[in-house]
Amino acid sequence: MSTKMVDVHEAQINLQELLFLVRGGTEIVLTEGSTPLARLVPIASSIPRRIAGLHDGGIWTSDDFDQPLPEEFWTGEE
Repeated sequence: MSTKMVDVHEAQINLQELLFLVRGGTEIVLTEGSTPLARLVPIASSIPRRIAGLHDGGIWTSDDFDQPLPEEFWTGEE
């Protein structure tokens, strides 16, 4: 990824052009004088795919997880 330094005042005037460059993979560093202030980079558009079975055995479910809870749970009695 290439990088381009742009002064903040210039960026306000040429925002559309800078966004076009960012979409193309150019990193834009916004500066005030010679001081870097911010960075414009493209947002990753792809969401990583989930892989079934990746952590097989990492969690478990008890045999009675879907059974009704005892009345004491709802009333707070012990």
